[in-house]
Amino acid sequence: MVASRGVRHDSMRARNLAVVLGEIHRSGPHTRAALAELTGLTKTTVSSLVADLLEAGVVTERGAVRGGERGRPGVAVSLSGHRVVTLGLEINIDYLAACVVDLTRTVRLRRTRPADNRNSDPEHILHLLRDLAKETIAEAEADGLRVIGAALAVPGTVEGETLRSAPHLGWRDVRVGDLVDLPFAIDNEANLAALGELWFGARETDFLYVSGEIGIGAGLVVAGSLFRGTFGLAGELGHVVVVPDGPACRCGGRGCLEVYAGQDTLLGKLDSVSELVSRLESGDRRARETCERAGHALGVALTSAVHLLDPGMIVLGGVFAPVFPWLEGPVADGLGTRLAHMRGAPPALVVSGTGPDAAVLGAAGMIIQRIIAEPAEVLGLQ
Repeated sequence: MVASRGVRHDSMRARNLAVVLGEIHRSGPHTRAALAELTGLTKTTVSSLVADLLEAGVVTERGAVRGGERGRPGVAVSLSGHRVVTLGLEINIDYLAACVVDLTRTVRLRRTRPADNRNSDPEHILHLLRDLAKETIAEAEADGLRVIGAALAVPGTVEGETLRSAPHLGWRDVRVGDLVDLPFAIDNEANLAALGELWFGARETDFLYVSGEIGIGAGLVVAGSLFRGTFGLAGELGHVVVVPDGPACRCGGRGCLEVYAGQDTLLGKLDSVSELVSRLESGDRRARETCERAGHALGVALTSAVHLLDPGMIVLGGVFAPVFPWLEGPVADGLGTRLAHMRGAPPALVVSGTGPDAAVLGAAGMIIQRIIAEPAEVLGLQ
């Protein structure tokens, strides 16, 4: 497939920078000569653009690959992980997290602070997160890295730079856009976790990511892109009804998946997920029965999701990842029984490849994607 063609006009320099960097990101490393052929730009233009990208620290030239002049080996241009990095941040119910990721998607720093953020004071929590971000940025800069931008994952609905509703935090209409003095973005935790799984978990391009936390969210990735829905609210799997006359849910309904398979239900009186895993490994009957009930409810909800969305794969993440060995059977049995009438096998059920880091990695990855798509604007190469 031929790559997007560049435009030979000085006024389109920003576009051409994106074309060249995008080709390096998508299929590199390449020689300058190969980049000229792939993009349709002249060799002189490509050399000038590569020089700008080298100076900005987003690419590097080294080694030898095929594609030089007249078949001779040429110097390879590839993404650089030595200078430009992005910052991912996350507010979870019981911790704050930050990670620094370079353009090769290598994690350079990872910091987590335990915290009880339920029904919390937004100003206090954002102050703690701001301090964590500043400390993480300072540590990255001390290593010679340049933090270009940041994104934040939150357990709630987002509009612009405002967190509209995060019921488990007890927050409504909280502006977080001035959290750091960097280009900044904010998105729902499940959305960013799905993107983290796509970019860092080496998944197929079509899958449904299920984020098991106190609430249960989902992110649908189609053809390598996140499906958000008309108002950005797609993925509220936790409020799919699995038992119509079941217990009351915080949303006002009854019998929602969250009541049966959310983190609070799975843990019960236990203090942590690691304690639950220890009980499961030791054969504790009550812990195993709790997981079996949760898996059954999850199978019911996912059956509806499969009927509606037809994903090629279902990825279980969040709290579901460490207990996957005990959830997999009940969920798979439920899917298999309810989908037996469909042609072909049910979608593959797999555990997250990014574990608890999915959302914070997706946040950092969002800024990496912006750099690739708009290097002139994001890096100041005007």
